[in-house]
Amino acid sequence: MRKTLFPLFAAALLAMPALAGPGKYNKAVAPGDKAPDFAGLPAVMGDKDLTLSLADLKEDVVVIAFMANHCPYVTKVEDRVIDLANHFKDQSVRVVAVCVTPPAEYAPEGYSKEYCEQDTLSRIRDRAKQKNYTFAYGRDDSQKIGRDYGVVATPTFFVLDKERKICYMGSLDDNIDDEAKATKPYVRDAVQRLLAGKPVEIEETRATGCGIGYRKSGE
Repeated sequence: MRKTLFPLFAAALLAMPALAGPGKYNKAVAPGDKAPDFAGLPAVMGDKDLTLSLADLKEDVVVIAFMANHCPYVTKVEDRVIDLANHFKDQSVRVVAVCVTPPAEYAPEGYSKEYCEQDTLSRIRDRAKQKNYTFAYGRDDSQKIGRDYGVVATPTFFVLDKERKICYMGSLDDNIDDEAKATKPYVRDAVQRLLAGKPVEIEETRATGCGIGYRKSGE
């Protein structure tokens, strides 16, 4: 176990920039900001291939989950993400996932290419089928969406309102290791309050997980 986890944590330390910026834990965006746009991301949903664009999501509330197959912290919460999507399936809510792990040829120094190989669109398709994801899962080889949203770790979640302003960003809940011990379902609470026309009480938390290895600018 120690041998497996060490490169993961080393990559996390290498990948995480200083958290200074508009948000308390995010250097790029803050609650209340207009969500950065994205378009044309290759994605899968069930047996279908599709493209993922923010403008195509017409629901009143959108949840964006930044995920990665290789990340054990994502594995800890993926069933909760499925439950979240299923819980709101009959309401005007859309849950989508995005992976921004770099392609293997652009892996930064110290970042395992094995992680990159686990997060190709083909492997995402396999995982989506295995776990029966009920949400679209896209991939951005350029990593632009990750940079635009200031994401430094997976999993990280964003909740957007009807005007596509960021109303919450951070962790799914307050216990990534054990759902049974979680007492604050941040994302679910944010969605429920937006559907009820109420302001979100907790707008930002620190995301805990695997660091993202960003490719060098210009690659």
